[in-house]
Order: sequence, then structure tokens, then C-alpha cells
Amino acid sequence: MPVPFLKKLIDVMAAFKFNTFHWHLTDDQGWRLESKRYPRLTEIGALRSETVLGFEKGPGDGVPHGGFYTREEAREIVDYAAARFITVVPEIEMPGHATAALAAYPEYSCTGGPFAVATEWGVFKDVFCIGNDATLAFLESVIDEVLEIFPSAFIHVGGDECPKERWRTCPKCQARMRAEGLADEDALQSWIISRMSRFLRSRERRLIGWDEILEGGLAEGAAVMSWRGEEGGIQAANAGHDVVMTPGDRVYFNFSQDRPETNPLLQEIPYTSLESVYQYEPTPANIEPSKRHYVIGAQGQLWTEYMPSTRQVEYMAFPRALALAEVLWSPSVSRDYEAFTTRLASLLPRLDAFGVTYRQNC
Repeated sequence: MPVPFLKKLIDVMAAFKFNTFHWHLTDDQGWRLESKRYPRLTEIGALRSETVLGFEKGPGDGVPHGGFYTREEAREIVDYAAARFITVVPEIEMPGHATAALAAYPEYSCTGGPFAVATEWGVFKDVFCIGNDATLAFLESVIDEVLEIFPSAFIHVGGDECPKERWRTCPKCQARMRAEGLADEDALQSWIISRMSRFLRSRERRLIGWDEILEGGLAEGAAVMSWRGEEGGIQAANAGHDVVMTPGDRVYFNFSQDRPETNPLLQEIPYTSLESVYQYEPTPANIEPSKRHYVIGAQGQLWTEYMPSTRQVEYMAFPRALALAEVLWSPSVSRDYEAFTTRLASLLPRLDAFGVTYRQNC
């Protein structure tokens, strides 16, 4: 997404009291942040040959797609957001969702490649080789570069959807498990997350990751974004870890706003209505009362694999984001969806003033 659009989005976020912008910068389909130490991350990893159309594997569009943010552009966004009291939290995916990085540096994989930047949505079996000391040095060096740009207390390391298939047959990963006394591959994932958490703490930062980082044991001081429902967040909070609630069935803004029965093409796509977002309660009742303060917020996700235009991104985000903002800034006893929809009529002209293409007739 272009830098001017990100600034526009930040302006709208600030107007409605959002205070954190979680910037997902790497994935299988592209590496989007310049690295001075590892230039192939953008020379190779930022470009894919095409984009597969639709959620299922199928034909591609035949159009190369690429791009990345320079370090200067990233700092520009960080400063622009800070001036509006918004913190930018960067995400550098590990140990999975690494295809773009491995296309650039296959030596950090378990097999040595070769790899190509992914052209389709999904989960891919080739991940970072955790038994290789050079891989660990690479990951820490990349994060050090990130810390030079982003002053946020939290640094997001992903940690989600990491297949263990390669680790099970990799001599280096198996040797690591024996040397560290690890019971299984889940424990190996916990080991690398714990190592990165210690690394970040040595730089006076904190690690945050998706709820898979709970598997094999949660690193000391790590925070959790609970996306596969609320169970991971409940478990983490009850164990005394900070939590950001992000459940896919309630606050994923890339999901459809139209009821499936109104359009046969939407039958396979999850449906998240404006009302569903508004009715979300981010602090579940089954978190122990003395531990509920560990829920430090919630977040709306906007995955853009199938949003090629900024207008489409805006359409999917708004006005559902306004419902989430009110949820996060209001005690549950004062929330009233009917009153919200009445007030929404006076809020939409503010979106018009920003030039936002939002969904009408919600």
C-alpha cells in the first residue's frame, strides 16, 4: 500500500482514537521492508511472478507484483503516526511464513531450496532452519535493523502457522532438539520464540506473537495476540501474560460484510457484520477477575491478499472499525448497538471528509 494511503489511514485511526498500527511487513508472498545488511530480501523477496486469483489454488493473473518500504519511508510512517499519538508495531514473521525470505537466502532453510516467492495464499512447509546457527544470527541481525527504525515497546515476530515437517527430518534441527533437551518440534518452536524474547529484552523491548507461540510453553515476558478464537488469550492472561484479543470470527475485517445468502459467491467466505463487531466483548468472563487487566486491548485485522486497491481496503475497514473503536473505549454496560447506529449517521460525514470509501447501508 502506498505511503500516502498509510498516512491517510493513520489520520482516520487517530480521529477515532485508535492508538496502535500493527504493520505486517513480511510473509510468504513478499518481504516489504528494506534491509541494508541483507539486500536480497527486497531485491528478490519483494517481487513475486504473479498473484493466484481467489482463495483456492487456481490460475494466476500473470502480472508480476512487488514493492517495499525503504528505511526512510518506514521512519516517515513511524514519525507521522507518533505525531498523532499512534504507535507503529512492526511484524517480522518467524519461524514460518518465510518463503519470501528463503527465496532470497535459501541457506537459512532446512533443505537449501531453491525457492520462489509464493504467488498464492496459504501455509507453506519450508520454514527457517532453527538448528542452523547462521539462521539465528540472520534473524537477530534483521531484528536489530528493525529496532533502528521502530521505537515501539513491542516487536511482533509472528509465530503462527509454522509447519514442523521440515524440522522432523532436518539433521540440524534434530541435533538442536537433542542439545537443548527438547521433547518435540513444538518445544523447538517455543525455544526459538524464547530465544528471540530474551534477545528483545536485552534491547529493552518486548516480544509479541500470534497465539501459536503458546505451543510448547510461552516465553517469559511475551505477549499474545489471540487469533484462533479466544482460548489462547484466556490461557495467556490467566498465566499472567499480556494479551491483545484478535479472534478471527469477530474482528477480521477482510471477511465479508454481506450475508452469504445474498450472494452465492460468498458461500465459502466468513461473514462478519457491523453488529457482530459491535457486540464483541474483548475481556472474556472466564479470565480470572484478578487477571483481566492482562487484556491490554483488541485489534481489527485487515489482511489484504485480495484487496488490490486502497479503495477496497477502506471499504472493508469502515465503518466496522468505528464499531470496534467504541467497543474498546466503552464499558460494556454502556454499549447499545441501536444507539450506535443512530450516532453512526453523524460519523459517516467525517469519513467523507477524509475521502474514505466506506461500505454504506450496513
